[in-house]
Amino acid sequence: MVLFYNLSIQFYVLIVRIAAFFNPKAKQWVDGRKNLLPKIAEAVKGEENLVWFHSASLGEFEQGRPVIEKFKEEHPEYKIVLTFFSPSGYEVRKNYAGADFIFYLPPDFPSHARQFVDLVNPKMAFFIKYEFWHHYLKELKKRNIPTYIFSTIFRPNQLFFKPWGGFYRRMLSAFTHFFVQNQESEDLLKGIGFKNVSIAGDTRFDRVYSIATGSKTLPKVEGFSQGRLVLIAGSTWPKDEEFLINYINTSKNNYKYIIAAHEVDENHIKNIVDQIQKPWVRYTNASKEEIEAAEVLVIDCIGVLSSLYRYGDVSYIGGGFGRGIHNTLEAATFGLPIIFGPNYHKFQEAKDLIELGASFYYEKYEELQILLDNYFENEKERLFSGDKSKKYVDSKRGASAQILSVI
Repeated sequence: MVLFYNLSIQFYVLIVRIAAFFNPKAKQWVDGRKNLLPKIAEAVKGEENLVWFHSASLGEFEQGRPVIEKFKEEHPEYKIVLTFFSPSGYEVRKNYAGADFIFYLPPDFPSHARQFVDLVNPKMAFFIKYEFWHHYLKELKKRNIPTYIFSTIFRPNQLFFKPWGGFYRRMLSAFTHFFVQNQESEDLLKGIGFKNVSIAGDTRFDRVYSIATGSKTLPKVEGFSQGRLVLIAGSTWPKDEEFLINYINTSKNNYKYIIAAHEVDENHIKNIVDQIQKPWVRYTNASKEEIEAAEVLVIDCIGVLSSLYRYGDVSYIGGGFGRGIHNTLEAATFGLPIIFGPNYHKFQEAKDLIELGASFYYEKYEELQILLDNYFENEKERLFSGDKSKKYVDSKRGASAQILSVI
């Protein structure tokens, strides 16, 4: 299995290197790892009290951020080394002030793992939600470095819990403690012999709460509603946009809409606005007056979505017709009802919000039409769902403090 694992890593690196010739993200992945270990050696030379946090991508980083920042606040004697696997995390957060050193993670080859752990020599290591790298975990275990994983969810269909999953179960033996999100995860781990488990919940609740309390105002958007109700559609994909734009174009109501797509490249934005039949405007090149006059505001940049929700009355979260819905909690913390597509089952918070009556999912356009009409026309329903959303987030905060108290 180790041989197969090593070959799979080599094959992955080869594919990414080939893709780098025509894919910008793949090129960032490759370029960011050129001479990486010597750069790390130079950066951390002479440092002794280092703690390593690893995140796969931007979403996992945002999930782990409350723990990083609370750890830094409580233990200023340590310096933080933060690594990313994906360019979508590293390129966005490479200047994050909460970490002292930020790098790409070298590919999980035995020599890379050995050199990286030699250079950083962390006093502790933290993995955020996922990412199980065999050679890195093996090196950490061999050196008796306390290693933790938090905000993680385990499911019965994962390889750890299959009869033939011994190789993957051995990876788990490197962890000093597991901080999981739910009872099922704890039961699964205990079922294969791991007792070092705590249900700490999801640190994203701490993060979205801090986003809400510290969210920035967007002066250009403040007057957009003009006293009308606003739907905010966040992290949408083409299938989401197809349904939403159909609703926008055909509805006779007097509401306003903000669309913040997951991808904001020029071709995608142009495709969106070409379909809209009501007065629209793009965020970046419009004046405050032009935005207020429009019925549809299309966000053509990144970094503002989490602050946009404060200006909405109803929210739509994209991704439910693809690999899975995006972040529902940013909308929930502002007290908005939430609608999304059918692929939500991997997300505990989405299931919880549905059970509470704070969220609804749909599978076909007619269902979306009914949901939106109901929320727009029924203030009592809208306020009930929004109140449930906000109370849900408030009730789930505190995971970061719990994790650090155990450590």
